Amino acid sequence: MHAIERIFAPEGPLAEAVPGFRPRPQQVEMAQRIASAIAENGALVAEAGTGTGKTFAYLVPALLSGGKVIVSTGTKTLQDQLFNRDLPTVRDALGVGATIALLKGRANYVCHYHLERSLSAARLASREEAAHLRKIVRFAERTSTGDKAECIDVPEDSGAWAVATSTRENCLGQECPHAKGCFVTAARQEALVADVVVVNHHLFFADVMLRDEGMGELLPACNTIIFDEAHQLPEVAGLFFGESLSTSQIIELARDTRNEGIVAAKDYPPLQEAASALDKAARDLRLAVKGENLRLPAARIEGEAAFSEAQQGLADAIAELGRHLDTQAERGEGLANCLRRTQELAAALKRWRGGSSDPEVAGGDDVVKWVEVYSQALSLNLTPLDIAPIFQRQMEGHPRAWIFTSATLAVGSNFSHYCGELGLGEATTAVWGSPFDYESNALLYAPTHMPDPNSPLYQEAVAEAAWPAIRAAGATGRGAFVLCTSLRAMRRIRELLQEKLAAEGLDLPLLMQGEGSRSELLERFRFLGNAILVASQSFWEGVDVRGEALSLVVIDKLPFAPPDDPVLAARIDRLRAAGRNPFMEYQLPRAVISMKQGSGRLIRDESDRGVLMICDPRLIGKPYGKAVWRSLPPMRRTREIAEVEAFFSEPVKSGT
Repeated sequence: MHAIERIFAPEGPLAEAVPGFRPRPQQVEMAQRIASAIAENGALVAEAGTGTGKTFAYLVPALLSGGKVIVSTGTKTLQDQLFNRDLPTVRDALGVGATIALLKGRANYVCHYHLERSLSAARLASREEAAHLRKIVRFAERTSTGDKAECIDVPEDSGAWAVATSTRENCLGQECPHAKGCFVTAARQEALVADVVVVNHHLFFADVMLRDEGMGELLPACNTIIFDEAHQLPEVAGLFFGESLSTSQIIELARDTRNEGIVAAKDYPPLQEAASALDKAARDLRLAVKGENLRLPAARIEGEAAFSEAQQGLADAIAELGRHLDTQAERGEGLANCLRRTQELAAALKRWRGGSSDPEVAGGDDVVKWVEVYSQALSLNLTPLDIAPIFQRQMEGHPRAWIFTSATLAVGSNFSHYCGELGLGEATTAVWGSPFDYESNALLYAPTHMPDPNSPLYQEAVAEAAWPAIRAAGATGRGAFVLCTSLRAMRRIRELLQEKLAAEGLDLPLLMQGEGSRSELLERFRFLGNAILVASQSFWEGVDVRGEALSLVVIDKLPFAPPDDPVLAARIDRLRAAGRNPFMEYQLPRAVISMKQGSGRLIRDESDRGVLMICDPRLIGKPYGKAVWRSLPPMRRTREIAEVEAFFSEPVKSGT
């Protein structure tokens, strides 16, 4: 028996170490293919359906390989799970002596320098945040890692963390008086000597691909790179191979300058005035663009007087702060750092206004220039239209294995879209379906008589069609997700469901994304057991709710990205100019992958049962709809609500 087969066998080391472990042929095959790719320094793109056990399938060959391995994940949650649970379990079961390290971005570690500065100079938004800061001080005294995930009595989104951690821009490096006790440096040193390092995609691209200080040493020594949740890579790579300048960065610079000035240049008031003026200029730029949660092509707003004035005002405020910092920078490392950041921001703003990115970063002028508007902030972006050649360059040089895996990479069994985006023309590909019994345990429901998704009353039609299914699930104590493709649709559908609950006097809890953090909402949803959660993009992926608490997933529309999205529109124009079909080659594959993510929330283990309801009539009425439902797991299909109601009224079979 092959070594991999022995490890995954019913009487093998994993079965002994992991309660409830069951051998799965898909898992063994996947592990064998990954072992071959590692041995050959090859590139493998592998889709593994929910329940395949892909984490163990890549950890076993990675640990057996004996080389240095980087595992990059899409989320910090999965990062923590890998480091704290999965890696130690597999390592101990195999009896290998591999050392492991966890490395996160700087903002996840307490910074002694900024914590000290903030205690003497920070302006916090509330008494609660001031109390949080005191708790962080106590945490910093007792922690060995400085990882904020371990500081459980301060919420992750507290404003206190912003002044108690560092960023790449405001880190003083070796000039820092606390350099010897730096948690980031300690984590990086551990990562350099470890056999297996767990990072996340953002850190990988920020620090490894762009050869940021410190992490550039990791990649040359690495034999294998494994990307889990690899479907996120094209978007993350696009962010890091381009440039982004946000009002939040500018406000942070103004804050840090004020704090440094209070400590090192108290006798020079013009510095405080210039920092306050920069803060105001950044906020004015945000206010110059109406609306929120928008992505706009730069050309649409550059001609507007308010935006042009605010942009010039920001450039002037950065220059003014730079002049004052130039006279004070020698008075402290922190002020010198603020001067360098001011100069970098001035250069980035100049590049954005000229529409040309740093050629080393974004491949010259082949970029799209656009603006993203949030509720409190705004970012100016230059994004490369094609990341494939840039990513290919990163894969050249030292021979090593590259493994890309996710539950959602292919359209059917076709990987051409994904491989094309990243330039993986030489990669081998493989698909393993889920071992779960979808035929018995899941139903795909497409309601009849739905209007065109662009019609003005479409949300009303969705709520009307979904209500009988939601009511049937709720009547048997089961919960539902209603996943929407826009925030506006989410808010409207929630209103309509609230009205239906009130009209029928039903006491089913109704939750909505935004009413708390994602983790808080999920905790409440699981605890309640029969809740309805109406959500948008945040809940389409990376959410794991097992059992009856989530037995119905309603999707309002096929998740096509808005065609007026500036990056998408530019890529569509580029494909069309090359004589290609942007809908079939780009838009449809991306929608299929998103749909697979959303539908993947439903069945999370062997005993789960549930209904996937897709309201969009294009699923059945358009020829391309077939590509969507054929990419979903093999569920029974129906167009009758009576079958959905019957499904929920069936008693759960024992052993399923």
